[in-house]
Formats: sequence, C-alpha cells, structure tokens
Amino acid sequence: MAELDGTSLDEPSAPENGEPGLRAALEAILLVVDEPAAEITLAQVLERPTSEIASTLRELSGEYTAAGRGFDLREVAGGWRLYTRAECAALVERFVRDGQQARLTQAALETLSVVAYRQPVSRAKVAAIRGVNSDGVMRTLAARGLVEEAGTDPESQAVLYRTTSYFLERLGLRDLDELPALAPFLPDDVENLEEQPK
Repeated sequence: MAELDGTSLDEPSAPENGEPGLRAALEAILLVVDEPAAEITLAQVLERPTSEIASTLRELSGEYTAAGRGFDLREVAGGWRLYTRAECAALVERFVRDGQQARLTQAALETLSVVAYRQPVSRAKVAAIRGVNSDGVMRTLAARGLVEEAGTDPESQAVLYRTTSYFLERLGLRDLDELPALAPFLPDDVENLEEQPK
C-alpha cells in the first residue's frame, strides 16, 4: 500500500463537504460504544442502507484481522463492537487491573452456568441443582449485570432469572444457541439426580 505524507492512497478521502467517510464514521462510533451497536442503529444514525453498513463492518473486521491489529471487530449479542485481540488480552488486563484479579468465584461460575443453560430459572431451582443456597451469588451476578429478572413462575410466583446481553457480550456470543453443548459432560441419569432430595 503506497503512502504519501502518512496518508494511504488506497483509502478514500473525506468528501468535499467535510463529513467523514463511512469507514471513519463507523470506527469513530465503535470506539465509544459501551455495548454492541446494531447494524440498523448504525444505518439510521449514518443515514446509509443497512446492507452497506453490514458489508463495511465485515470488511473492516477482515482488514483488522489481516493486518494483525491489537483489536478485533466482532459481531456479538445482536451488534458490533471492538474487542482486544485474544493474544493481547493478558497485557490489557494487566494494564487495566494493575495486577488485581476481579474474576468470578467458582460458586459464581457454577451459578451462572445453571442460569445460562436452564433459563429462565428461579433461585430455588439453581440451589436445588447446585445443592447449596445461591441467593448471595445471584445478587452478585445481578449486580455485575450478568443475570436479570425475567418475570415470575406462574405456579410458585418465584422470581425467574435469565442471562443478559452483557453476558453474551462478555463471552463473545451472538446468542444462547452458541453456548457449547453440555450433554457430553453430564451423567446419563442427570434428570434422576436432579430430582433426588438433597
């Protein structure tokens, strides 16, 4: 790619009206979003067809990967967002957290897994599956924005919980269908185990 005075000759220049090009506009917006931006939302804001937005986002994502950039443009949780590339994650984590670990506990991971795979699910059902009271852990997960209330059970009136779009975003998933299958890791009589009294 030829360059002249630091400007790539392959990149389109800004239109004469002073407005940035589509690629620059998308990059600028994606740098400031705090949740994945939907293609339709970007299309409305930039007053461009959704198909043009979608193809430009895919092109940018491919170019960032091909160039080996330290960031990645991914489609997750119904939208697009910039992420740290996996091989740079440890360095960024060290920079952001300055050595402090803010990871979920084993209890929180177990509880989050139950909610993810059985949602919507009540706290009592989570406790029955895990074999321990999970109320405090559920409050922690809700405070971190990983689970949320999803109505009430018509029979027991218990509050039901589900995972959030932030959960999908943190795992880099488009939707819950992308969760790995659990069947290979479960015993054959898992339903019977679940029904047995503790």
